[in-house]
Amino acid sequence: MTEENPTKTNFIREIIDEHNRTGRFGGRVHTRFPPEPNGYLHIGHAKALCIDFGIAEDYGGLTNLRYDDTNPVKEDVEYVDAIKEDIHWLGFDWGDREYYASDYFEPLYEMALQLIEKGLAYVDELSPDEMREYRGTLTEPGKNSPWRDRPIEENLDLFKRMRDGEFPDGSKTLRAKIDMASPNINMRDPVMYRILHATHHRTGDAWCIYPMYDFAHGQSDSLEGITHSMCSLEYENHRPLYDWFLDQLGIFHPQQIEFARLNLTHTVMSKRKLRRLVEEGYVDGWTDPRMPTLSAMRRRGYPSAAVREFIDTVGVAKSDSFVEVELLEHIVRDQLNQTAKRRMAVLEPLKVVLTNYPEGQVEFFEIPDFPHIPDAGGARQVPFGRELWIERDDFAEVPPPKYHRLSPGKEVRLMNAYFITCTNVVKDHEGKVIEIHCTYDPDTQGGSAPDGRKVKGTIHWVSAAHAIEAEVRIYDQMFLDQHPEDLPEGETFLDYFNHDSLQVLRAYLEPDLANAKIGEAYQFVRDGYFTLDSVHSQPGKLVFNRTIGLVDSWAKLHK
Repeated sequence: MTEENPTKTNFIREIIDEHNRTGRFGGRVHTRFPPEPNGYLHIGHAKALCIDFGIAEDYGGLTNLRYDDTNPVKEDVEYVDAIKEDIHWLGFDWGDREYYASDYFEPLYEMALQLIEKGLAYVDELSPDEMREYRGTLTEPGKNSPWRDRPIEENLDLFKRMRDGEFPDGSKTLRAKIDMASPNINMRDPVMYRILHATHHRTGDAWCIYPMYDFAHGQSDSLEGITHSMCSLEYENHRPLYDWFLDQLGIFHPQQIEFARLNLTHTVMSKRKLRRLVEEGYVDGWTDPRMPTLSAMRRRGYPSAAVREFIDTVGVAKSDSFVEVELLEHIVRDQLNQTAKRRMAVLEPLKVVLTNYPEGQVEFFEIPDFPHIPDAGGARQVPFGRELWIERDDFAEVPPPKYHRLSPGKEVRLMNAYFITCTNVVKDHEGKVIEIHCTYDPDTQGGSAPDGRKVKGTIHWVSAAHAIEAEVRIYDQMFLDQHPEDLPEGETFLDYFNHDSLQVLRAYLEPDLANAKIGEAYQFVRDGYFTLDSVHSQPGKLVFNRTIGLVDSWAKLHK
């Protein structure tokens, strides 16, 4: 156990420190991460993971992975497996403590019988619409269901028959009998069980009644000996119900603690909305690199350490707020700047022919992998020849003021190679420039002139004879509005989907990139950080995703 940690103080740690001082849980810290397997984890879940696993680690405690698999209609083994992969990617492990709410279906059922026997639960027959009508509003109390005062024996009989499958979906529910006039709507006789004749991914057809989250969660915490049950702020009003169930059952009582969820600009965090993006074809699945899911960020090339640093930077708060997505990008960029090897790639190619370079000649230049870190070591041999590819925007036939790249009569440096001068421009029948003719100065090998003359422009290149062709995917923010979940009435988040958020290019890369591996990050000189796509790349077809561009608008704004 660790006492107060001044380097990471927050209100959750202060609560735990107080519990440790008073001995409430005997000095234990045992948390749980309870994902619902109905979608992929997103960046908001990363905050919960860092809190649940990180705090337990710091206090020498344990964390359980427990799936909230109480709704078989929306759950799938695909999501179970993806959640495990994402947790491991972030660097956390649950050891042998993998549990499911479905592990407790039998004890939860027995607990429900106990509440019925105590007169604290009843079988109701109101329809969902009638239940909403009876519930009341924030300013008006609800009213009792006509079935609220059924005899205990009748409730026991009906509930057992619900389990036996006698009744159709939606015809009956089991509700807690609390207070229909409570100012907290969650306490107005909440539903504990509903009928769902659906096959469960683990229990098959053994059950046709399933517990609601509010009933299953606290009791599962209790059964596992969880001490601190952290959840996002929207569950603050559910805590009285969490406590009520545990107190009425007289079982071990964990402490629920709520923290502010992570809200990120230019994206949505609702799994329901993310599911719509997937199912309606706005994106290429849950792992589409534009999505805020952890699997998407991994596919896009975000380092897991950057995600954890971002969560640490945001911190733990009690009130909701928005965090700029540019902060996340800034941290990703900073980390990749130190770890990504430099490579040359031409994304929008324009051919250059060196007319005085010997035909058929090839030479190699040794170029460092980390030119900005002299002590880092590492280099590769890059081939050079008569015909090259350069970026189209590195040439201007009529250059604007202060343009220091290639133009007619202008001399520039080819990075780590030679000085060249543009002598002629070749155009197609529509007047589009398709080829540049230049001369090179053989005395400037390596990119410097023995006579000391200087050039202001340096451009990168790829040997046309040795280049490998690849598909490159450039991503932009998925939503044009900063807050697509907080819009005026009549507008939806889909109205602001950025249909230009994906740009696909055919590029030429230096040959070393043929050896790129999934998970490796590279800086394409002047174009940003890139990684090999784990879905579309295959032998004979290279597809690179741009992880992040080089322009750090957040850092400039907050400097």
